[in-house]
Amino acid sequence: MRVITGSARGRRLKTLEGRDVRPTTDKVKEAIFSIVQFDIEGSKILDLFSGSGQMGIEALSRGAKSCVFVDSSRASVEVTKENIDSTGFKNEANVVTADSIGYLRMCRTEFDIAFLDPPYNEGLIEKAMPLLCSHMSDRGIIVCEHEKGLVLPEEYGKMHRHKTYKYGKIEVTVYRAANGDDEE
Repeated sequence: MRVITGSARGRRLKTLEGRDVRPTTDKVKEAIFSIVQFDIEGSKILDLFSGSGQMGIEALSRGAKSCVFVDSSRASVEVTKENIDSTGFKNEANVVTADSIGYLRMCRTEFDIAFLDPPYNEGLIEKAMPLLCSHMSDRGIIVCEHEKGLVLPEEYGKMHRHKTYKYGKIEVTVYRAANGDDEE
């Protein structure tokens, strides 16, 4: 894994090993950042179910103002912290060890862009989305990476499904705030 572009371009990122780990491929990550490329600069990011932190770090590298990384795994949080240190984003990052649903219930922060890549087939997107919507700005974008065939609702609160993209066994569903920009 590496940072694709921006101030930390080319930096290698650590990841955890094991069957439960499923890092976003560079192909899918490039596609996601093509979708949100004009919305990143100066944005407040949430990397929920952050794993190694690669999505939030990529956003910071591309000019995001800040990123909150949330994961319940202590091992993932440690790898995320190492990756943040190695890319020089310590001042822009806040790493939280917490259950993602519990975090959303306690959170008082508003975000412009949220990345969700939870473990597949556990219904976590469906549980997180209703809580997350109240934390999204008026220009909010939520990017959900999920297993092929999962059909998410047309809307969650003010967030409306913009488009679903297919990449082999992975799908990415993008939601935008109802009064947000509908451009890709």
